[in-house]
Amino acid sequence: MHVCEKGMGSRSKKMGRMPDLEHSWDLTPQEAINLQSRLRTRVIPFDDFDKIDLIAGTDVSYDAPSKEARAVVVLLSYPDLELISYETHTQITAFPYIPGLLSFRETPPLLECIRKLKTKPDMLLCDGHGLAHPRRFGLACHLGLLLNIPTIGVAKSRLVGEHKEIPQKRGAWQFLTLDGERIGAVLRSREKIKPIYVSIGHRVCLETALELVMDCVTRYRLPETTRWAHRLSKKHTLK
Repeated sequence: MHVCEKGMGSRSKKMGRMPDLEHSWDLTPQEAINLQSRLRTRVIPFDDFDKIDLIAGTDVSYDAPSKEARAVVVLLSYPDLELISYETHTQITAFPYIPGLLSFRETPPLLECIRKLKTKPDMLLCDGHGLAHPRRFGLACHLGLLLNIPTIGVAKSRLVGEHKEIPQKRGAWQFLTLDGERIGAVLRSREKIKPIYVSIGHRVCLETALELVMDCVTRYRLPETTRWAHRLSKKHTLK
């Protein structure tokens, strides 16, 4: 793996809203693009966190007829991955579906979920991209920056970029690149199974992100954070 950059700035020891970064959600697509280009310069691409005891995962599902988005955040113990708690929030989606602007649909309900948590996570794994994005500012960057929390993007499919062939063994990976820039990694989380796409969200480097994602993978393709969040976004009660 590449060398992980660490300690390049002051450490933010607590999660908290960043008032100077808060913005309106009533934006046109072009205004949203402009905002992404401005906020991406604030992303911290190196490890800036202490011990991880609690790790969270997010997911958002949609009900097309009602235009409702159901967001879920789950809180798991780390490293044993036991479910501690979860919160949900449902609201009407106001922003249209446009590739590359997913965070303007999903961040508002996810912020409401995370506000409800009685105990805050030390690390957040988002079901979406971070730097692996046309403007290097996907959902994981947006959510991590607004909350000032270490965040990793873990996506099921590729949005942009290219990569070399990945060996079939578990844990194998290759850099995901775009225009010669390394924007993430393509990770084989299970042997001979389709890979997942990992990228920096905020306050974590790519090497650490890959290690943490693999720590959260058990016998399935997706990390337990994503599996729990997805399950609960589809159902109001545990089965």
